[in-house]
Amino acid sequence: MWIFTMFDLPTDTRAARKAYHDFRSSLLEDGFAMLQFSVYARHCASEENAEVHESRVKLFLPPDGEVRLLTVTDKQFERMKVFYGKTKGPTEEAPEQISFF
Repeated sequence: MWIFTMFDLPTDTRAARKAYHDFRSSLLEDGFAMLQFSVYARHCASEENAEVHESRVKLFLPPDGEVRLLTVTDKQFERMKVFYGKTKGPTEEAPEQISFF
């Protein structure tokens, strides 16, 4: 399962830029990777794990702006098409899962 965080945050004041930077840094520290500007995604092993990361994102929401969260299954994520100009690029792979027996 993947959780996407998409945001549109103001950067018109020094305080707003700091809030933007802090929010972005918090996403990176929580294991999110930038897919595009203001679009970050993180692989989660289960729906419960995705809910944990959703709760974390809610904890570091900035005071202004808009943040959207979206969860998709691995299968839905695999169907994403990525283009670089007119050239199709590879879709990111899900990280390897560690199994303990």
